[in-house]
Amino acid sequence: MGIADKAKNKADELAGKAKEATGRATDDRDLENEGRGQQTKSNLKDAGEKVKDAFRD
Repeated sequence: MGIADKAKNKADELAGKAKEATGRATDDRDLENEGRGQQTKSNLKDAGEKVKDAFRD
């Protein structure tokens, strides 16, 4: 997995955490759920990259 992919996935995860926290603080369930979804998406992309790396080795 390239460094750029790792950085992008981490940035997406952190943005998701920020959205989730903001949604929780403002009692905005839609924003909170959007943040959780963004984190999940980022984690799945990261897992997919790891699988691809495992097959390359």
